Amino acid sequence: MPAHNSPRHPLMTRRTAIEVGSVSLLGMGINHLDALRAQAAGPTKHRTAKSCIFIFLSGGLSQHESFDMKPNASAEIRGEFEPIATRTPGVQISEHLPMLAQRSHLWSVCRTLSHGTNEHSMGHHIMLTGRSDIPTGFNPGRPMTTDHPSIAAIAGDVLRSRTNLPPAIVLPDKIVHRTGRVIPGQFAGRMGSNRDPWIIEASPFNAQSYGAFPDYAFDHQERGGKDQRIFKTPHLKLSQGMTHSRMHNRIQLLKELGQQRQMLDNAGQVESFDRYRSAAISLLNDDKVHYAMDVTSADDKIQERYGKNSFGWSMLMARRLVETGVNLVQVNLGNNESWDTHGNMFPHLKDNLLPPTDRAVSALLDDLHESGQLKNTLVVMCSEFGRTPKISQLAKVYALPGRDHWGATQSILLAGGGVKGGRVIGKTDKIGGFPIDQPQKPENFAATIYRALGLPQTAYWQDDVDRPHYIYEGEPIPGLT
Repeated sequence: MPAHNSPRHPLMTRRTAIEVGSVSLLGMGINHLDALRAQAAGPTKHRTAKSCIFIFLSGGLSQHESFDMKPNASAEIRGEFEPIATRTPGVQISEHLPMLAQRSHLWSVCRTLSHGTNEHSMGHHIMLTGRSDIPTGFNPGRPMTTDHPSIAAIAGDVLRSRTNLPPAIVLPDKIVHRTGRVIPGQFAGRMGSNRDPWIIEASPFNAQSYGAFPDYAFDHQERGGKDQRIFKTPHLKLSQGMTHSRMHNRIQLLKELGQQRQMLDNAGQVESFDRYRSAAISLLNDDKVHYAMDVTSADDKIQERYGKNSFGWSMLMARRLVETGVNLVQVNLGNNESWDTHGNMFPHLKDNLLPPTDRAVSALLDDLHESGQLKNTLVVMCSEFGRTPKISQLAKVYALPGRDHWGATQSILLAGGGVKGGRVIGKTDKIGGFPIDQPQKPENFAATIYRALGLPQTAYWQDDVDRPHYIYEGEPIPGLT
């Protein structure tokens, strides 16, 4: 097998180990930082796009209320929203996505992505890993070491960092159910926890609040609680009294103790270092990193364009991170399964979910397009599944109707990274329930991302005993390029 296609988790070098150990002596209590991936992978070839922004809508975006409307179906199928024309002749989308409608020349939609589960945890695992099969030992209640590795974990392991940041980042939080259980499929799984993707925890968890706080926060069941969360980006600075000069002197001192610290070499090979601390030295001195993460201090005009809410700030951070050189950024728009619209569906989509998403994604596409970076940056947006064709109502829980889970089909948006805009891939039946033309699998979705990042079909990662695991499980979605 070609050497450049054999990504490994390398042994930590002695120099890195010393610097990692030095952080504790520097007095930096930095718990938002992860290990640098710059030392974690060799160079990759055949790259077509420099970056990918993977937007994940946890809970399940309804295809009928977004990108695959059925205006000629019966009322119990078509729903309350009206379709509007896009810039692309013959393509219509929801009236509550007007900004994306104006930009349809920049994006395409696949209406036929399908898999076999209607269960949240399995759906998350399937879409976040790009694997339709459920691994042995799968536990819907928590991540397992037997889980398939996430797309973000694989990208973080096999790509070479182009910046002081790791190649793959997830923001603004990990996906957590309202009960507090962490959803499986987000992490490295079989690759080992030392290869988990870096997660920027900027959005505090709230068991009863959903959506884009503060302006668009809501409660699915309308229980009347207030959302007082604050979007907090990583605070990167030296501790009080620790100047750059003093930090440099301490690092130099530790380096001079190299012969007496041989044990660090051994420790670097067999111990799991604190991944947050290992990146501290590089990040503290990088102005670009500060700029990328400090989105709540951005110019008001920029914040207004993206939206001064958790969706807008997250998308702006993703934009800045790829500009800084991060290869893949996964953006979770709405934790606690915000898009799980079993009830009160139409007002919540209309008032709380679609508007901030429409604005934030449109601003992202505009920025990438105007800067000339869209051609090198793949943007994808999906959920763990779609919603049922038929509207239903759980009257004991919700005042108004909604739709249930539906793995048989969902619509996904794709733009940039070689994707031509204005295209519709696939077709569903007259009620939007099943693909009838060009069905696609999660494996095709993942392969589309891997190809955009330049990974060849023969690329693989290796486990701790050097067994190869091929990355591609399918072909990229056809007809996009």
